[in-house]
Parts: sequence; C-alpha cells; structure tokens
Amino acid sequence: MNAQQPKRVLVVDDEDDIRAYLKSALEDAGFEVDTAADGLEALEKVRRRPPDAISLDLVMPKHSGARFYRELQKDKRLAKIPVLIVTGHARDELGRADFEELKMSGPGVYLEKPVSPSAYVSAMRRLLGMETLPPSEPEAEELRRKLAEALATADKETLHRALEVLGKKT
Repeated sequence: MNAQQPKRVLVVDDEDDIRAYLKSALEDAGFEVDTAADGLEALEKVRRRPPDAISLDLVMPKHSGARFYRELQKDKRLAKIPVLIVTGHARDELGRADFEELKMSGPGVYLEKPVSPSAYVSAMRRLLGMETLPPSEPEAEELRRKLAEALATADKETLHRALEVLGKKT
C-alpha cells in the first residue's frame, strides 16, 4: 500500500517571485502545489480540481483575493476548503478594508508578508490539521551550528542586508 498522498495546496498571488517562493517552501515540506496569478485563474483551477487548502493573496489585479473568497463561499462544496490569507497589505489603504472584512467573516488564519518559509509551512500545517513537531534537540543544535558558521563567514554587506530584511519584519 502506498504512503498517504501529499496534501494539495493552491497558491494564489499576482507576483511571480512570491508564488515561486511560497510554492518552493511548500514543496520542500512535501506538499503538492499548484499556482494561480489571480482570483479568476484560481476559481477555474479550484472548480476543476479542488485542493486541500488555498494560500491567498488579497491585493491582485483583475480579481482580488477578497472577491475570490466571496465567490468560493457561494459554492457549498468549495466553501469547505481551508484558506490561509498571506498579504503585505493588511494595514495599508490597498488591502485594509478587504483584510478587515475577511477577518470578521472569513478564514481564521492570516500571515503578513514578508513571511519565512518555516512560519508559512507551519501555518499551512496547522490550517490542515497536520501535526507539527518541533525539531529534535540534535536537529536544533545542528541548525544553530550551521547558522553560527554562516554568520562567521558572511561579509559585512550581506549581514547588513540581512539585518535590514529582519528589521522590516518587526
């Protein structure tokens, strides 16, 4: 008998690099991933082959994430698909209204961009009710060793850029 099939996730984002980044994070964690560049393409894909979960950006041209979500909820079969909102516009004029609307009536799981691969995968696992186990002590120690090694050999410009990126996340 074959092992359990990987969970299928549809990643919906209008930015090519973000779609590729999120897709890669999920695939590295063992998920099967499809992508869509806007809400219209996503609706077509969901109706044709419903995924186990959807990762959804809010602000997109043609068909916003909020509009996609409202249309998804009209179909009883599709309304059951769990949705993870991943947006960089939860607090600005572009997406605040949609974000607040969905926060009140929509999915209960939200991430703000930029998001780390581990936080993203962890949120998706929680959304799907999958177990998430913390790394064992030897694995965590190995990660700390690799990080210390990388920091010791990184040039100042790389470290400065990394600190800028981390500073934007807080």
